[in-house]
Amino acid sequence: MLCAVYKTRKKQGMYLYVVKKGNFDDVPAPLLERFGHPELVTLLSLDKRDKAAGIDKKKLEEELTSNGFYLQMPPKEDDLLSSHREALGLSSTPDVKF
Repeated sequence: MLCAVYKTRKKQGMYLYVVKKGNFDDVPAPLLERFGHPELVTLLSLDKRDKAAGIDKKKLEEELTSNGFYLQMPPKEDDLLSSHREALGLSSTPDVKF
């Protein structure tokens, strides 16, 4: 199976996989609007892979076959301030007093 991978400038690490290059017919309009202008990253052959960018090949193929697209979200970012506060023995969120 061959698919096209697109990125967005709106959110780093977010990618949209579609079955055919330039074909966004199966992507819901609200999702495509939030995604912004898709920029082609690569054409990807899934035949010789077990994973693609950390995504299980079977899951990706199932999503592409059933929905016509797959949206890869960026990994969750660590909250370094909360981690630091906890290491100091404080609550993870500061007390707010007005």
